[in-house]
This record gives sequence, structure tokens and C-alpha cells, in this order.
Amino acid sequence: MNRFTLKKTALLFSVVIFAPTLPQAGLAQGVSPMLIGTWKLNLAKSTYSPGPAPRGRTLTFQRDGQDVKVTFEEIDAQGKSTKQDGLLFNDGKFHPAPGVPAYDAQAYKAVNDSAGWVIRTKAGKVVQTLIGELSADGKTQTITTAGVTADGRQINDFSVYDKQ
Repeated sequence: MNRFTLKKTALLFSVVIFAPTLPQAGLAQGVSPMLIGTWKLNLAKSTYSPGPAPRGRTLTFQRDGQDVKVTFEEIDAQGKSTKQDGLLFNDGKFHPAPGVPAYDAQAYKAVNDSAGWVIRTKAGKVVQTLIGELSADGKTQTITTAGVTADGRQINDFSVYDKQ
């Protein structure tokens, strides 16, 4: 499986949420059990500017050997369903993101046990930044996203996920 065949921006938003619970050395050891499982987007608590918001989104995190597999399922604002899988790494290095129109590489890293970041670039220029946080009780994830879409529209999104 290609590590970054994920075409939907929302899946990569989840990277920020997942990365905070990983040890600084990487994913090989110590994945927090709080993030393994299924997370659903809470549309009532989320804001999408300028929008439109998706109709629904689910993220599922599973151990896959020494890595973590993320399955992304979304119903977009037009009702189109998407399901994709990918592997996540916590190394702070830029990795290619083929097939994603808004950016061609991204890097992510845990800041501490409850926060992490993602930086996305297109042709070496930063186009999106994301900050993710996990609640103390492990029941809520939030992701704040700022930047531009593939067509140059400004985005300022705040996504809230509830653990199922």
C-alpha cells in the first residue's frame, strides 16, 4: 500500500489527532490505546469556513504491525461517499502525498501527549497547517486547519471528533 494514496484532505487532518499519542521515537512502540478505535465527526460542534461541511466522516485507527493504519470514510456535502486507507508516521519529516490536489507533501509530529501538528506543502511552499488536540479523558479530538484549497480558496476549519 502506498503510504500516502489518500486523496481527501480530511483523512490527513486525522494525522494531527493521531500523532500526539505516539512516542517521540516514532510509531513502532507505545501507541496510546485511547486513539485506537473509531471516531465520528461531530458536525454540531464543528465549523467549516467557508464550507461546505461534509455530511459525515468516520476515522478508524488500527495497529498494523509497527505502524498504524487509518481508514477514512466520508460523505461529502454533495452526498458522494469515499473510503480510503493509509499508514501514519510520527517523524516530523516531509513525505510525498501523491494524488492530493491541494498539496504534494506533508510532515507531522507530536508536540506532547495531547497535541500535534501537520504542515502541508505544494512545490515547497506551505499551503496548510493543522493543529490537533486530544481531550484529557480521551473521548474528544479537535483539529484546527488553516490554509488554502487546491483551487486557492482560504480555509479555516475546526473539526471535532467523538470516540465511539
